[in-house]
Amino acid sequence: MEHPENNAEYAGLQVNAGVEQPSTINPYLARMRKKRQVLFSVQEYVEGILRGDVTRLSQAVTLVESTLPEHQIVAQEVIEKCLPYSGNSVRVGISGVPGAGKSTSIDAFGVHLLDNYGGKLAVLAIDPSSEKTKGSILGDKTRMEKLSVHPKSFIRPSPTAGSLGGVARKTRETIILCEAAGYNNIFVETVGVGQSETACHSMVDFFLLIQLAGTGDELQGIKRGIMEIADGIVINKADGDNVDRANLAATQFRNALHLFPMPDSGLIPEVKCYSGFYDIGIDEVLAMIFRHIDHVKKNGYFQHRRNEQSKYWMHESINEQLKSGFYNDTDIRQQIGSMEREVLDGHITSFVAAKKLLDTYYNKLKNAAT
Repeated sequence: MEHPENNAEYAGLQVNAGVEQPSTINPYLARMRKKRQVLFSVQEYVEGILRGDVTRLSQAVTLVESTLPEHQIVAQEVIEKCLPYSGNSVRVGISGVPGAGKSTSIDAFGVHLLDNYGGKLAVLAIDPSSEKTKGSILGDKTRMEKLSVHPKSFIRPSPTAGSLGGVARKTRETIILCEAAGYNNIFVETVGVGQSETACHSMVDFFLLIQLAGTGDELQGIKRGIMEIADGIVINKADGDNVDRANLAATQFRNALHLFPMPDSGLIPEVKCYSGFYDIGIDEVLAMIFRHIDHVKKNGYFQHRRNEQSKYWMHESINEQLKSGFYNDTDIRQQIGSMEREVLDGHITSFVAAKKLLDTYYNKLKNAAT
C-alpha cells in the first residue's frame, strides 16, 4: 500500500510499508492436535505392562475406564492375562473429610515409603465428577508435588463417574494392571467419608482414615459408621498450636474405638498424630500400616480378606451387568418413557411400573432362550 507521506511534497519523510501481519491461526496447530488413540494388540499391552512401561500402562487404564464396547473387550483380555502377575502388593485405602489433607498426606507418605522402604508406588486418586456436567478436574496430581516427579511412582487420577463411595468403577481392575507392572504398593485415595466408603474397604488391605482435630467430627465419625471399617486413624495437621488439640482428639478416638467389638483382623485400630505439610510423624504412620499388614499375614486374615473381596466384586459385577443389560435393551428403552408418564400422572405406582418393565425384560429373555 502506497503511503501519501512518500510524495514529493513531503521530502525527507519516508514511511516504510511495515511488517506483514501474521495469520491469527497458529500454523503449528495441525501438528499440536492430539492424534487419535491407536489401539494396540492385547499382547502389546500385556508385554508393555509387564516390562513396566508407564505409557502402555496408562493406555491400558484408559481402555479399562472407557465405556466403548470395543475398548472393554480388549481391556478385559488384558486384565485376564495380567491377573497371574497381580496380588503381590500392599493396598492401602486413604479416606477422610474434605480438606483433611489427603493429597498432601499421600505426597508425604509416598516419598517416605519409596525412600525408606524401596519398591514402587501407584497412587489411584479418585476425583469427584460433577452431577451436572459429569466432568472432573483431575487435579490431585498438582498437590503431590514431590511424588509426581518421583521416578518410582505412578499417579493416575480418575473420575468417580457417579460410582458408590467415591471409588471409580474400574479401580479394582486398575489395581491388577498396576501390580502386574511391578508396583508393590498401591494407594487408593477416595472422596469424602460415609458408609459408602465400604466400596474402598472392599478392595484394599488397610483402610486409613484421616481426621482433623477440633472440627466436632469425633461423634460424627462414630455415627456414620466409618470407624467400624477403619484399620487405622490418623489426626492430620498436628503442628504448631494445634498439637494439643490433635492429641486430645486422638485420645477421644481411642476411647471411642473401645466401644466397638474386636475387628476380624484381631487388632484394635491404632490412632496416630502427624503433620503431612511439615513431614512430622510420617514414619510412625507407615510403621503402623506395615505392623498391621505383618500381623494379618501371620494370622491368615490377609488372605481371607482378599478372598472375601474377590467374591464381593464378582457379585458387584453381576449386578452391574444385569443393570446395564436391562437399561440398554431396546424394548425397555422404548417403554420406560411411557411408564414414567403413567407414574407422574398417578395412573400406576412406581413399584407397579418397575414390575411391568421387569416382566417385559424377563419374558423377552425367556422367549430368546426357547
